Amino acid sequence: MSKGVISKDEDYSQWFNDLIIKSDMAEYSPVRGCMIIKPYGYSIWEKIQAVLDKMFKETGHQNAYFPLLIPKSFFSKEASHVEGFAKECAVVTHYRLKNDGEGNIIVDEDAKLEEELIIRPTSETIIWNTYRGWIQSYRDLPILVNQWANVMRWEMRTRLFLRTSEFLWQEGHTAHATAEEAVAETEQMLDVYANFAENWMALPVVKGRKTANERFAGALDTYCIEALMQDGKALQAGTSHFLGQNFAKAFDVKFTTRDNKQDFVWATSWGVSTRLIGALIMAHSDDAGLVLPPKLAPIQVVVVPIYKHEEELENITKFVDALTKELRSKDISIKFDKRDTHRPGAKFAEYELKGVPLRVAIGSRDMQNGTVELARRDTKTKETVNQEGLAAHIEALLEEIQANIYKKASDFRTENTTEVDTYEEFKRMLDEQPGFISAHWDGTPETEQRIKDETKATIRCIPLDNKQEEGKCILTGKPSTQRVLFARAY
Repeated sequence: MSKGVISKDEDYSQWFNDLIIKSDMAEYSPVRGCMIIKPYGYSIWEKIQAVLDKMFKETGHQNAYFPLLIPKSFFSKEASHVEGFAKECAVVTHYRLKNDGEGNIIVDEDAKLEEELIIRPTSETIIWNTYRGWIQSYRDLPILVNQWANVMRWEMRTRLFLRTSEFLWQEGHTAHATAEEAVAETEQMLDVYANFAENWMALPVVKGRKTANERFAGALDTYCIEALMQDGKALQAGTSHFLGQNFAKAFDVKFTTRDNKQDFVWATSWGVSTRLIGALIMAHSDDAGLVLPPKLAPIQVVVVPIYKHEEELENITKFVDALTKELRSKDISIKFDKRDTHRPGAKFAEYELKGVPLRVAIGSRDMQNGTVELARRDTKTKETVNQEGLAAHIEALLEEIQANIYKKASDFRTENTTEVDTYEEFKRMLDEQPGFISAHWDGTPETEQRIKDETKATIRCIPLDNKQEEGKCILTGKPSTQRVLFARAY
């Protein structure tokens, strides 16, 4: 294992934290529950942003920005929404500090706000208050807006990237003339998320619908993508919500229809967050460090020169400069690490820990022979190849690495997805082979809650590709027509 990183089999939670800290992705902040995302970790978020932003714009969405502070009264307008977020809200009550005369800074008690402000936990309320002024007619619809922002949800139990009080995300908020258009939007964005997860993150996901118990506060229907981590726990990687007319009614957002009638607007919202970085780490990495899919790796290729004399380095540098130009023309990122403060072995260990997909080692003998050594991070295998045609070989190899990381995660999910038909078998599998468990459920919130209370397993989703089959609920024995996906989760 890498120095300072505990084995994931020994302590998975500590392993996860060790990787984040040791690979220089993030660190804890002075504010409890918040984190400092360091440049290496933030560069992954930038790649996630860039790809998703392009996808959103290709589906007709535009970016906007709404205030961080939301009047408290807005949250009282949609009852289920405020109930869902009330315990997580951070509240601003004053607008000024003062010196107490003894060298201490205190809150100025005379600077109390007339109305408290909520630090944004999500933006439905302020956005729908805004949409009331934007929408009068069907000609103003649809509105397809996305926001890249930070949010605050006061978490009591926090973990870097997975569950922090402040995190970064995007939140889409769209307005439509009909329910059918809104549902189509909800499903479309779920497909966008699934496409991104599988083809960029190399993360296989299950697309499904949440049960009423697990639905987003204020939504009529919540769709999700669920992924399986290496410890057998599930992680919700993205959600897309059909909000119906709830927020339009709460904020009186009406429009004149084509047949000159008044109706409330239909709404959706959808989002993913920096939690995706946590998913990347937990789904692919090992005891030696991060394993990053090439498409999202900040550094896709690192070149480490091995030399004794400056002339040898100059010769190697000329070759690497040409290779760099060729790879960058293919949109492949490359780093040439010619620091003289670190030995090659230390550099190898550093880039293994950071999850760089492909390492190129080249020395004076390689220059004489016209070869280089390539080391893959995913398989830890090495090969010596010719310098001629190296850029094309690297390009193909990165595609192979991306596909292999996905296959490994997909095989793991298949091996750890089990069908069960009895409650005894269900509980035994949760303890002996954690993962996704496919089982029948009678469709009642009461049964779902009882299973959760007794086993800590939740219904992750009702898969969209479910086949209909007759069965009996594992707990109550009542009739069921399809299986749902259970797991313990983050």
